Amino acid sequence: MSELPQLELRNNISAVLRAAEAGQTYTITVDGRPVAQLSPWRPRQWVAADDVRALLTTPTDPGLLSDVVREDPPTSLDDPWEQP
Repeated sequence: MSELPQLELRNNISAVLRAAEAGQTYTITVDGRPVAQLSPWRPRQWVAADDVRALLTTPTDPGLLSDVVREDPPTSLDDPWEQP
């Protein structure tokens, strides 16, 4: 995966889209911060109804709730998009 500054994306959009179509994946950056990912388009893959039904009826892991509760909350609630 390559990093691609916003300005370079704007100036070379045709070449970037051709490369993405050929399989290249990019992380788009603004002022050095990653803000988006550009990757090749993939058609939807449908899942059989029986597989979905099996997923929905499978019991959950008994330790899941304790693992979720044990996780530390984020230490910062700052807006990641705010400019310094």
